Amino acid sequence: MNISSGAPARTRPKLALVWPTEEEAQLQVGIHRLIGDVTADGGAIGYVAPPPRDETDAWLGAVLADVRAGDAGFAVATVEGRVAGCGLWQRRGAVSTYRHSGELRQLMTHPAARGLGLGQRLVSGLVGQARSVGLELLTLGVRGNNHSAMELYGRLGFREWGRLPGGIAVGEERVDDVKMWLPLGDLRPTDQ
Repeated sequence: MNISSGAPARTRPKLALVWPTEEEAQLQVGIHRLIGDVTADGGAIGYVAPPPRDETDAWLGAVLADVRAGDAGFAVATVEGRVAGCGLWQRRGAVSTYRHSGELRQLMTHPAARGLGLGQRLVSGLVGQARSVGLELLTLGVRGNNHSAMELYGRLGFREWGRLPGGIAVGEERVDDVKMWLPLGDLRPTDQ
């Protein structure tokens, strides 16, 4: 992927946010490439090495099954029609006591597409969709050394609520697991 984020406004690439529900071959290829390239670049998305295609296809299939069941929202950012980022929210649990909340997960942008505002588009889109289906709060976990992601989440209203020291293992390195949350709706008072 060769994208110049410093291009003048009139020549900037065409960006879009799409909401797939089915596992199409082109989407599978694009997601596999995205995950592999982000992982190879050291991205904080849960993999130490780029996973094989069957693993990314299985992940995508499970995510889209949750989307079809109404338990997730999955957004794909495209640049000139090519997959350049993705992210999702998933309900926190199947039992009724947790169905009002969800977790933002697997938010990533291709290294060549950074600086185009895709991260903000993805998070904003996912927050909006989660709100529209009635979720009252979103949580997320982020590596404590991923300062740019924490700044982005903070700008969009997320607040830190906890930190698990050394909670994420990246090879031999241990990094804090920072927990953040964003109220979306009703959130009845805690004294009731």
